Amino acid sequence: MSEVRRPAHPETEAPAAPALEASTGTRRKRDLFRIAGMPYLYFGALFITFLVAAVTDNLPDSMLVGFGITVVLGGALMAIGQSIPKVRDYGLPTLLCTFVPAILIYAGAMPASIPPVVTNFLDGYGFLDFFVVAVIAGSVLGMPRALLLKAGPRFLIPLLGCIVVTFLIIGGISAILGFGFIKGILFVAGPIMAGGLGVGAIPMSQMYAVQTGTDASVFMADLMAALVIGNIFCIIFAGLLNGLGRSGRQWFVGFNGDGELMRVKGRKNELSLPEKKSGSTFQQLGIGVAIAAGLFILGTLLGAIMPFLHPYAWTIIAAALIKIFGLFPRELEEASTEWGELMTSYFLPALLVAVSITYIDINEVVGAISDPIFMGLTVLTVMSAGLVAGVLGWLLKFNFVEAAITPGLVMADTGGSGDVAVLSAANRIHLMPFAALSTRLGGAVNLFIVSLLVPFLHM
Repeated sequence: MSEVRRPAHPETEAPAAPALEASTGTRRKRDLFRIAGMPYLYFGALFITFLVAAVTDNLPDSMLVGFGITVVLGGALMAIGQSIPKVRDYGLPTLLCTFVPAILIYAGAMPASIPPVVTNFLDGYGFLDFFVVAVIAGSVLGMPRALLLKAGPRFLIPLLGCIVVTFLIIGGISAILGFGFIKGILFVAGPIMAGGLGVGAIPMSQMYAVQTGTDASVFMADLMAALVIGNIFCIIFAGLLNGLGRSGRQWFVGFNGDGELMRVKGRKNELSLPEKKSGSTFQQLGIGVAIAAGLFILGTLLGAIMPFLHPYAWTIIAAALIKIFGLFPRELEEASTEWGELMTSYFLPALLVAVSITYIDINEVVGAISDPIFMGLTVLTVMSAGLVAGVLGWLLKFNFVEAAITPGLVMADTGGSGDVAVLSAANRIHLMPFAALSTRLGGAVNLFIVSLLVPFLHM
């Protein structure tokens, strides 16, 4: 992959901008006629088929139908969100998938036969594990080993530092306010700093449920509320940082790099991620499933022997050791990565819809966002992530504004669409490779740290 660098003279890029905008506009117009990858007429026929079966109470309770319902409903909501200009770039499709199904249930507008099928699909048939483990395996095994061992330490310090220090700050303030040190970390800082949903609120709710002997739905509303509200403030703060940078004033040496992440030249290529492939073979995807399953089974075995860590955490450790010691040939690593990419690119809307139907109670969400302590801790988490990453990055020859944005704010958004929204607001979309690194590595580390703290959770 070529070196990612913002040109020293941005005006030289001007002729290419109209072509890029035209290309983006053409693609979006074309996508309006496709929903979930299908021509809209055929998708509409599929949607109507599911709707009629649901209304007449003829939905079979099976894994196949669970896939169908969540993919179709998620695809429809994503298409609606993508069709609305401006706000679509700020996470609207994700918000619709996360909350509209729960709102429909709250309003009594969803056919009664759908929730039981989807709930059983998510928990009973194990779609949650299916998704989360694919993301873990793909993220960890997909990182270049040289990046992890050679260039990693320079980037890892601000990345890991912003997670750990933010945990301590939010935990301390939570204790002072009477919210509780552990609860402040597990219910506010943890889900926000997960770098996304796949290794954030969704697996965390499962961990908390196992620890407390309750249902995951008890925790999901608070975790999702923290994550979504945190994402909004990430976008706002990214825009403010961009505004400070555009003023042209250097508040101190290395304050604003005008898009350049590091003050030390010639090392950025070591922090680059490989280009994503545009397609995969059936065999590669099949291998990816097998490896993800094997890692999860290994994590479950280790969790049974050493129950002080959740199986997800042991899965992360196993994948990291395989990567560090080079135990897999490249083809197996690539297969795992491609399977993880498939899950996050196509099935994320389906997962969000399933989580919304199964776990999110709108009454609990309203209660969470109306709590001033909860809201204050959420804002402080985002501010802390950006400030700590900026300071640590500056000490390691990064520019403050760029380091505050990635890994700082990028770690506190919803991942994927959140990364795009934050980098767009900061006018630094070219930093996407570093955002991807933050989300992949930071999310796994965040989940691991949370798993260490879960045994201290008491209801």
